[in-house]
Amino acid sequence: MIAKTVTIQIPTGLEARPAAMLVQVASQFESIIYLENNSKKVNAKSIMGMMTLGLATGEPVTVIAEGIDEEKAIHDIEQYLGNDN
Repeated sequence: MIAKTVTIQIPTGLEARPAAMLVQVASQFESIIYLENNSKKVNAKSIMGMMTLGLATGEPVTVIAEGIDEEKAIHDIEQYLGNDN
């Protein structure tokens, strides 16, 4: 298991479209992936879960991945969240 804290850099935060794109990124991996913020932990492959986080630009979120491709999963999700998309 790997966990890494990332600051959201997407200009609109994780509203509907960016959240859906994050789910697409996460769904490419076999690993179990969660995002955690303020004691709320959701499956990164679930659009409904991602929408409940309501993360804004500049907020920190912990990305947790466990599985065969966890390192690549953390890397790609960090790249997505940490870039101005």
